[in-house]
Amino acid sequence: MAEDTKGLAERGNEIFERLVRPQVDAEEDAQKYVAIDTESEDFEVDHDALSAVDRLEERHPGARGRIWFRRVGSRVTHHFGGDF
Repeated sequence: MAEDTKGLAERGNEIFERLVRPQVDAEEDAQKYVAIDTESEDFEVDHDALSAVDRLEERHPGARGRIWFRRVGSRVTHHFGGDF
C-alpha cells in the first residue's frame, strides 16, 4: 500500500470509529456505504456508494482524492474472492 494511501486509510478509519460509528445504527444502516472526507471529517451514508460521494462532493467540491469508504457493520468496503 502506498504511503499516501496508508495515511488516508488510517485517517478514514479513525474518523469512522470516532465520529461515524456513534451516529449509525448497526442494524438499520447495516451494509450501507460511508463516504468520509478525511480533511473536513464530514461524511455521507447511503446504500449506493456513488450517491454518498455525490452528496459529499456537493458540500466539499475539492474532496476527490481524500475520500475514504467503509461499510457499516464491516471492516472492508469490497472484497473479491476468498473468505473474510
